[in-house]
Amino acid sequence: MVDFKRLDAAGEDNEELDGEQQSSEFAALFTESLKDRPERDKIIEGTVVRVDQDTVLVDIGLKSEGHVPTAEFRDADGEVSVQVGDKIRVLMTRQDGKKGYVLSKKKADYLSAWDKIGDACQEGGIIEGTITGKVNGGFTVDIGVQAFLPSSQVDIRPSSDSDSYIGVQGRFKVIKINQRRDNIVLSRRAVLEEERASIRDVTLEKLEEGQIVEGTIKNVTDYGAFVDLGGVDGLLHVSDLSWGRVGKPTDVLKPGQQITAKVLKFDRTKGKISLGIKQTLADPWLDVPAKFPIGGRVSGRVVSLMEYGAFVELEPGIEGLIHVSEMSWTKRVRRAADVLNIGDEVETVILGIDMGNRKISLGLKQVSENPWTTIAEKYPAGTRIEGQIKNMTDFGMFIGIEDGIDGLVHVSDMSWTKRIKHPGDVYEKGSLVQAVVLKVDVENERLSLGIKQLEPDPWSLAPGKYRAGALVTGKVTSLTDFGIFVELEEGIEGLIHVSELSREKVASAKEFAAIGDKLEAVVLSCDPKERRISLSIKSVHVAAEKADFEQYMGSQGESTSTFGDLLKKGLNNRTN
Repeated sequence: MVDFKRLDAAGEDNEELDGEQQSSEFAALFTESLKDRPERDKIIEGTVVRVDQDTVLVDIGLKSEGHVPTAEFRDADGEVSVQVGDKIRVLMTRQDGKKGYVLSKKKADYLSAWDKIGDACQEGGIIEGTITGKVNGGFTVDIGVQAFLPSSQVDIRPSSDSDSYIGVQGRFKVIKINQRRDNIVLSRRAVLEEERASIRDVTLEKLEEGQIVEGTIKNVTDYGAFVDLGGVDGLLHVSDLSWGRVGKPTDVLKPGQQITAKVLKFDRTKGKISLGIKQTLADPWLDVPAKFPIGGRVSGRVVSLMEYGAFVELEPGIEGLIHVSEMSWTKRVRRAADVLNIGDEVETVILGIDMGNRKISLGLKQVSENPWTTIAEKYPAGTRIEGQIKNMTDFGMFIGIEDGIDGLVHVSDMSWTKRIKHPGDVYEKGSLVQAVVLKVDVENERLSLGIKQLEPDPWSLAPGKYRAGALVTGKVTSLTDFGIFVELEEGIEGLIHVSELSREKVASAKEFAAIGDKLEAVVLSCDPKERRISLSIKSVHVAAEKADFEQYMGSQGESTSTFGDLLKKGLNNRTN
């Protein structure tokens, strides 16, 4: 038990007080000691008097100074954020006999924040804070203590770029609070909607179609951007950003960017607004006919490639199309990418302008002379050429004449005598062949060639070789119900009708001969135009019989005719 004694100025003990005096003095000293001792867990204000490596010394107006761990003042980079003389609010956690009072700034801040939150809730639930980071399902907000902001409550139309919200300062509405669990849920969206509602009616009342307005980009999407016009949003579609080509809206727009736009459409009932930036600028298409006359040459940059052609930017907002058919005089271009690349600078010719649909047709091949205009002079009909087989089809094959110029040999012009179904049955791709120019069609850029025309048509010589009455020998190539086809020479066949096989009735040609048999026959007629030779075996027998008869008679001194003479006579008699 403490023995309270009276202390004189020199600090020496005096005599003990009597019981009544001692009781009175004890009460006075106890009361005084309570005044000097701060209330525990109460926030007090002090002044920093010294900053050490581990401890910050704070004067809190008492006999002893307080100590706060220096770690409570270090920022994210480890720097100490307090200096001697700074006024700070702290909380006394306990009294240490050696160090004096043990204080905490963090606990003071924590209690102050909760007091602030409590006041905010009583005043309508609005509190200041800063979005500090992302967590599962939302964000963290520093309002003195850590609070949770759901993703759905971060904005009226949340951005796909969630990182853009980090560091945003503003006002938040407290929608849920539980101090016992340190759980606070906020809404930024509610505050924004209230702010927008207060100015929305004013904005809508003043808004008109055709009006030029100022706005702030709120959110950028793949198809355009939403613009805050003051309590109400307008949609700026990507097609209305520029008269020129825009790849992605993010290439030209950023959240927070200030823009000037024109109100294109305004549905006051639904509150829908369509905006355009390009409409605030002069339409470059108005000067197109004067700047780009048809037939004129113009240079531009390839900005887009499609299967069917390439788009060339002639100037900002003005593009023309080079169709694949207008890329080369001589090559069959299937894809624009086979000839051009994005970014290529090209010189073209204006082929046509469609102002209604805002289209310009360009030609790349027209910059150089069409080689087909000189082909007819270089390769007139009848000219012999030699070239490589470039390609084959069912109907013929293409032979390279010179760079980019191919000629077609149709299957019907490959042989006078053979029936060729496919060029590959006779030729190989890449082989060198000779041919004759049959026709040059400059207008349609076609060159017709023939291989069989290198040699005379054997049928043109047939009348002289196969006169009526001539005795010929051939090989059976085909048997039909109406007769037998006999090959007299390569490509030349004659037909022996069933009626000319024998004097006796023949039921079927197949009973008379077999394919590959050699038969002797007489030429009845030769028609080179129809490519037809009629033959007869029966006439050979008739003539042979007459020859035998006349030979017999000749042996009696009555005739000197030869077999050939008798054969001719027999045939002449038959034809007469």
